[in-house]
Amino acid sequence: MPFVRISLPKKLSLETKNNISESVHQSLIQEFNIPLADYFHVIEELENHQIKYPENYLGIPHSDEIIYVQITAGQGRTLEQKKKLYHQIAIRIASTTPIPINNVIIILLENNGLENWSFGNGEIQEQKHLKK
Repeated sequence: MPFVRISLPKKLSLETKNNISESVHQSLIQEFNIPLADYFHVIEELENHQIKYPENYLGIPHSDEIIYVQITAGQGRTLEQKKKLYHQIAIRIASTTPIPINNVIIILLENNGLENWSFGNGEIQEQKHLKK
């Protein structure tokens, strides 16, 4: 784990979509210490009318290039790790795509990582890389 759902405008190029996904994955490796092969992403392409956002929220402007990155991960990361993750994701996306940093929205959902995942075979696998 984690599981990542990226919701973004359909109009973005395939290269941009791939760079967004790779930016998130590399940031998770760096800041959450996930294994390289732990790469479970869904990229959800939406028409402009399916993406709702305020033009300005908390003093941060948003435009029709807005993307949403929803990460479901096991509990146990510190506030500092989360801050670093959000920063890395936003910086990497902004530096490898035309998406400006202010248009990167990140949502982290945490659960008990030991029993709330099945990666196949209809079984709960033991994630050896997680601390129990």
